[in-house]
Amino acid sequence: MKRNQNFLLMISCAVVMFNACKSKSTANGAAGQDTTSSAEQKLPDSASFSADVQGKKVGLFTLKNKNNTTVLITNYGGRLVSLVVPDKSGKPTDVILGYDSLKGYQKPKEPYFGAIIGRYGNRIAKGKFSLDGKAYQLDINDGVNTLHGGFNGFYGKVFSAKQLNAQELELTYVSKDGEDGYPGNLSVTVLYSLSDDNALKIEYKATTDKKTIVNLTNHAYFNLNGAGSKTILDNLVQINANAFLPVDTTLIPTGKLQPVKGTPFDFTKFKTIGADIDTTDEQLKNGKGYDHNFVVNKHDANTPVAIVNSAATGIIMEVYTDEPGLQFYSGNFLTGATNDGKGGKAYGHRSAFCMETQHFPDAPNQPAFASTVLKPGETYHTITVYKFSSK
Repeated sequence: MKRNQNFLLMISCAVVMFNACKSKSTANGAAGQDTTSSAEQKLPDSASFSADVQGKKVGLFTLKNKNNTTVLITNYGGRLVSLVVPDKSGKPTDVILGYDSLKGYQKPKEPYFGAIIGRYGNRIAKGKFSLDGKAYQLDINDGVNTLHGGFNGFYGKVFSAKQLNAQELELTYVSKDGEDGYPGNLSVTVLYSLSDDNALKIEYKATTDKKTIVNLTNHAYFNLNGAGSKTILDNLVQINANAFLPVDTTLIPTGKLQPVKGTPFDFTKFKTIGADIDTTDEQLKNGKGYDHNFVVNKHDANTPVAIVNSAATGIIMEVYTDEPGLQFYSGNFLTGATNDGKGGKAYGHRSAFCMETQHFPDAPNQPAFASTVLKPGETYHTITVYKFSSK
């Protein structure tokens, strides 16, 4: 299951550069770190993430480039905590949802904010799959199905962290044979890197000593109006996909590929997220909005699989990947019931969206879908890039 290891080197899209206040780059996960980028954007403090969990040290790490774009990452779940980019006026704007402390991420039923998802991103029907005639049973944590690895997926694991430089953080984790029901000792490396053209690259690698299944992704919740803004329905979206995967009432793909043309799922041209989200459509009813995998058209590293922009801030996000699928989720299960988000904000219904690059949901049970099987001697390798600009 080898992936294109030169994917990032091909990216050559022009990016609008910003006039932002210069500050000294930092790469520090120690308690007491000053993570305030400006008076306009106060970031979580690393002291609130300093703890011992599962016998390992948890901290908060900073990536920063010359344009004053700043990324905060905790090795608890490999989570993106903040992603601060300049808006059209140069104002630092945090565009992802999260919490101001580690405790928020440890809450029961926390919605995977910013997490690395594994071993298997998305859903597996009834938590069952077979390899070489042997049946495996996973946790049932989403109705009758398994979601995002089960009750103890990578989102709750402590990764070993190594800050390589001011713009790169390497995270590693070994998932032991049988963990959460999956076979094989799986060794995982996730490299976060921030370029000077405001591109956040997430590079995943994994090897196994026994045949297993792997489908890694990141579950960042974006709002290009700014984290904590009330809605994403006015964000404009274009998705480079002529088909999507319809799902049943439990959100498992039916196995069919449905053309987007003539449906609310047609994002081949820019439209707002809210344009068709409340129309009468069986698939929107099943997902309570958008919660579907788009079958990405043939693409290369110069062609984004999706573009999102905000008229309010002028921030533009381009998504690049070598994956065949893109799960577009419109924050349908966010409730705003509590105001414990960053800065004391409540994250209400449809106040963020996710664009999770991945292989298709339930692929282990659907032979027509691209395989997610990883064998000993192979290397799982995939890259996703979120690139930001503004106008």
